[in-house]
Amino acid sequence: MFRVTIRGKFEPLSAAQRAALAAVSGIGYTDAGSFSHDADATVFSFRCQVPAEPDDDDGIAELKAEELLAAHGIPVRQVLKVAVTDMRDIKIKRKKR
Repeated sequence: MFRVTIRGKFEPLSAAQRAALAAVSGIGYTDAGSFSHDADATVFSFRCQVPAEPDDDDGIAELKAEELLAAHGIPVRQVLKVAVTDMRDIKIKRKKR
């Protein structure tokens, strides 16, 4: 599983696009993706989780995340930053009792 965060800027949004954005706003990583944005809906963070095949890398995860972002149909002017975390690499260090 990959967790991907895309930060960017929106094109000016219509009322219908703002309503669609409000419907998919949230703070968690989801399979469909969720947005957080400023009050004017000019900048955003899009968070999603992407399934990982055994030989997938960060580049594949980024492409899949960009496809999820585009599927929402909300016009993006510019992608500023993409951060990919491969959850397979996360190690949890537990305290010994």
